[in-house]
Amino acid sequence: MDCSTKSICVIGLGYIGLPTASLLGTKGYQVTGVDVSKDIVDTINQGKIHIVEPDLDLLVKSAVNAGNLKASLEPCKADIFIIAVPTPFKENHVPDLSYVEHATRTIAPYVQKGNLVILESTSPVGTTDLVTDILQEYGHNTAQDIFVAHCPERVLPGRILIELVQNDRIVGGINNASTKVASRFYKEFVSGQVFETTAKTAELSKLTENSFRDVNIAFANELSLICDRENIDVWELISLANRHPRVNILQPGPGVGGHCIAVDPWFIIHRNVEQSKLIRAAREVNDAKPQWVISKVKEKAERFKHPVIACLGLAFKANVDDLRESPALAITKQLAEENIGEIIVCEPNIKAHKEFNLYSFDEAIERADILLVLVDHEPFKSLSAAKLSEKIVIDTRGIVK
Repeated sequence: MDCSTKSICVIGLGYIGLPTASLLGTKGYQVTGVDVSKDIVDTINQGKIHIVEPDLDLLVKSAVNAGNLKASLEPCKADIFIIAVPTPFKENHVPDLSYVEHATRTIAPYVQKGNLVILESTSPVGTTDLVTDILQEYGHNTAQDIFVAHCPERVLPGRILIELVQNDRIVGGINNASTKVASRFYKEFVSGQVFETTAKTAELSKLTENSFRDVNIAFANELSLICDRENIDVWELISLANRHPRVNILQPGPGVGGHCIAVDPWFIIHRNVEQSKLIRAAREVNDAKPQWVISKVKEKAERFKHPVIACLGLAFKANVDDLRESPALAITKQLAEENIGEIIVCEPNIKAHKEFNLYSFDEAIERADILLVLVDHEPFKSLSAAKLSEKIVIDTRGIVK
């Protein structure tokens, strides 16, 4: 079966689901994207987008206009089902698999013999088995008739459309047949290598990648605390240390956010409490960093009766509109709640926010007594220490020179 006759149903049209659906649509597959939000469905069917990602608007418009992508509130029969829904955690960092469970139950009545079901959502070890169990509840023979596999997304916001194609992929099925079928599918549109393994290994590989990054960011964040106490420029320190040919220290920040690095390590910790002490320590360091930033703002705010504090950035990383698990957003909210001063916010990648009025970059700079740099968005990199000599600057990203 070539791609022009192959139908795909993508469950979840967020930061991974929509780029994946639109990419496959432009490759000639017949794609139905499913989301619970009518606004999102209507927006996509108009050939428009609801998230910020370079070139995604062009891809969606092209796929929709070609008749290869349509959005719907309900799934449909397809050859391949891709589950790309959120996997957050509940209180005490317990994984919340309700979205995956609901998505699987939603597609189960439409799954037929010979279909491939792929879980792309970043998931705790064993989640693909959960998908399999639910399909079996609905009478599907996953040992012979239905192929089930996990293929974790490994893309960077801002480069999603490039990395969906170019990055290597890890594919793990619930059995060898499922692995082979899923591998053949990804090889149809991925230019990177496709590595075959088991479902559990594929699940843990993604968690391992992000836990590795989390541990290394925690090291950088600890250095920033030490340097602050020693009155040393942490960015100069790291730059010098990185001159060693075998050292590559990452950059500190106000914490760690996003749907992966701030979440995935807890999926490992939850199942392996005694074996994950280093991973837990890193999570605790990074989770504590926002409070350290807030303490610095409070310290500077004491100089004023009621200072204007300009928070630059709400997103979890530079040049995106993604606010999920964002330390910048958490810091801004807490500063507002504690009434430390008048909080004004500049976030150039979103049009509006339900809690904060958004100010232009120039207006935020002009009005601020205290300038808190939380995200290194490209427009913010024009900031100059010389031009801000009358302002108090707290730069958590090291961009003010």
